[in-house]
Amino acid sequence: MKLADAEDHMQKAVDATQRSFNTIRTGRANAALLDRVMVEYYGAPTPLKSLANISTPDASTINIQPFDRSSLNLVEKAISMSDVGLTPNNDGSTIRLNIPPLTSDRRKELVKVAAKFAEEGKVAIRNIRRDAVDSIRKQEKASEISEDESRDLQDKVQKLTDKYVTKIDTLLAEKEKDITTV
Repeated sequence: MKLADAEDHMQKAVDATQRSFNTIRTGRANAALLDRVMVEYYGAPTPLKSLANISTPDASTINIQPFDRSSLNLVEKAISMSDVGLTPNNDGSTIRLNIPPLTSDRRKELVKVAAKFAEEGKVAIRNIRRDAVDSIRKQEKASEISEDESRDLQDKVQKLTDKYVTKIDTLLAEKEKDITTV
């Protein structure tokens, strides 16, 4: 594994962590809350965003307008069954989700969820580091690189790891601030 590959993989882990953070409710309407909702459409699980137009007309409402009106009930059922924790209101052509203000207990729970997502991202980065270091050691054993080059590369991998773990910590701090801000 090359250093550039390791860095690319680490950046992807940070991006995935950011997408996970986007699915956490902060008291404001955000279409990203519905990113993980899958609708059973013609027998196949389909992402909600590919079946409907999702908009946020104000800070406390999400409007969902399915492209195919016949899928309205399927979309409503999928939202009800998901872990979003919101009750859909169906008016025959669109579905409205009202975002209630968060209680302090719920905010604390969401901070824990965000911390869990951050830890998963850090674990992914550490796994990438481990794979890169193993690859470097194999190259050293096969006499493709010298012991000094091996140490230098391992140090560079560790510095990359530290850099991306710090990025995740920064994202987590921003998300925690977002969640706890009333």
